[in-house]
Amino acid sequence: MADSIRIETAGDVITLRLNNPAALNAMDGDMAEALHAGLEDAAGRARAIVLAGSPRAFCAGADLSAGGPAGEDAGARLESSFNPLMRAIKDCRVPIISAVCGAAAGIGASLALACDMIVAGRSAYFLQAFRRVGLVPDGGSALLLAHTVGRVRAMELMLLGDKLPAETALAWGLINRVVTDELVETEAAGIASSLASGPTVALGLIRRAGWAALSSDLESQLALERKLQKVAGCSPDCREGVAAFVEKRVAVFGGK
Repeated sequence: MADSIRIETAGDVITLRLNNPAALNAMDGDMAEALHAGLEDAAGRARAIVLAGSPRAFCAGADLSAGGPAGEDAGARLESSFNPLMRAIKDCRVPIISAVCGAAAGIGASLALACDMIVAGRSAYFLQAFRRVGLVPDGGSALLLAHTVGRVRAMELMLLGDKLPAETALAWGLINRVVTDELVETEAAGIASSLASGPTVALGLIRRAGWAALSSDLESQLALERKLQKVAGCSPDCREGVAAFVEKRVAVFGGK
């Protein structure tokens, strides 16, 4: 695994840490590919994943230090690195929690907001920085924002490119928790640990249903739920959950 990503394991939880703090974890193609590979590896070994950055920045956006995409096909650049990464987050079989301190800008905001739950420190802010360099939002930002805070607020964030502080992001329903910076990773790890002890198959299917709902009508969603419920109902964890309910005890899920 490339040095730009650190992998930290604690029980059934794996933390993937963006590891270029000197550049505020600005993301280039190599880091995107390393994170993509890390996600796929972690999804096969862990029951929950935490995505974290550094104290000063979660991710300051795409690395433009070499001039960026000016004069080239920036869309092709997305398709070769960032888009596969965003698809990997969407299709992950286990829950992903983002732990955000400092800047979550550009593609960094997309990464944070695409996770299932977002824990932010008081220093955190979310920034649609694209208009500042003459680009359009990527990483699925428009979809994620419009479906979370509504079209009007999404347009404000994307067109004006102003920082959205963590407290306002919480009030708008964009993130789940705001804590002191010192407690961000502790809080995220606690949530991940709770999820890691849950019915892993069902949680993965819940993720799938949640993503599908972004572009689904009622009939399509009902049909998908029928399909997913068949899979969940046949899992050992479902049998354990039902038995624990009947026996009035705490379920012990094995993740299968």
